[in-house]
Amino acid sequence: MTTQALTESTLDPNKAVYDYSIPGGDPWLYELKKGQVLRIVDIAGNQAVDTLFYNAEDPSERYSAQDTIREQSSIYLTTGSVLMSDQGRPMLTIVADTCGRHDTLGGACAAETNQVRYAIEKRPMHNCRDNYLIALAESDYDMGKRDLTCNINFFMNVPVTPEGGLTFEDGISDAGKYVELRAEMDVIVLVSNCPQLNNPCNAYNPTPARMLIWDGQ
Repeated sequence: MTTQALTESTLDPNKAVYDYSIPGGDPWLYELKKGQVLRIVDIAGNQAVDTLFYNAEDPSERYSAQDTIREQSSIYLTTGSVLMSDQGRPMLTIVADTCGRHDTLGGACAAETNQVRYAIEKRPMHNCRDNYLIALAESDYDMGKRDLTCNINFFMNVPVTPEGGLTFEDGISDAGKYVELRAEMDVIVLVSNCPQLNNPCNAYNPTPARMLIWDGQ
């Protein structure tokens, strides 16, 4: 798979109704209303932004990697990609993208996977799974471990080998690259701004990610 054509946004950051930078390694949870547009900005470059989406009215309906890949006929996401729920409904549409490719297969890091990928002594290190659970525990949503599922890794580079394996490589993003998504329903956005110091996808250096939101036109 190759990087897709890049698509700039016409939205003005000065007119955003929300503007927040997630520190490197931290979680973020927000409810995006139907029609609103979310821009995720890779501030310093090569930061992996691990993201989950849920139907805000019924969180048992959530983003499905399998349905999304099948509908797009592609394992990577970019402008025009529609993120599908596990009930086969559109949740969000990517409307602009200056990175060109985002991962659907690599998953989110956890204590267990850190041991397998890196070393047994990496188990205590902070990870995306912990971030998700912390954000949910601090929220008003009745959600927890049972609600963690396949995520999107925005800006992350996970090529698929000819044999069908995955490799975790240096990112293809750069400072200031962004992706924009329009909500097709009210959605809960759950982010782990990946804390991993072992991952080449965020250059072994977790950095902030900027979240901007505009109301629907």
